[in-house]
Amino acid sequence: MNSKELACACAQVASDAKAADIAIYDLRGTSSLTDYAVVCTATSVPHLRAILGDVDKEIAEQHNVLPVYAERTPNALWSVLDYIDVMVHVMAAEVREFYALESIWRPENRIEWHDADEQP
Repeated sequence: MNSKELACACAQVASDAKAADIAIYDLRGTSSLTDYAVVCTATSVPHLRAILGDVDKEIAEQHNVLPVYAERTPNALWSVLDYIDVMVHVMAAEVREFYALESIWRPENRIEWHDADEQP
C-alpha cells in the first residue's frame, strides 16, 4: 500500500465514522514531516475518540499498518495518528478554525478522494 492509498483508506474510515469536512493534502516536496495529511472534523469529544479508534483499528485490521505515534488527547479537541507517510488530524470545528492548519498548505495540494459510500 502506498502512502496515497493509505491516506485515502484513513479518510474512508473517518467518513464511515461520520467525520465531517474530510480533506487530504499531498505534502510531498512541501513538508519534511509527512507525505500526506488527512484532516477531518469531529462534532464532540466522544465522536473524536470514536474516529481515532476506528481509524486505528480498521487500518490495522484491513491493511496491517499501525501508527508509529498516536496523540490521543480528545479533551484537547485535536488528536493525531502518525503513520510516518500519512498523518491523520482529527479536530473539533472550533479548533480547526482557530489553528487554521490547512492555511499553511496550498489549495492545489488538496487532492480529490471519493467516499465509497457516496452515490456518484
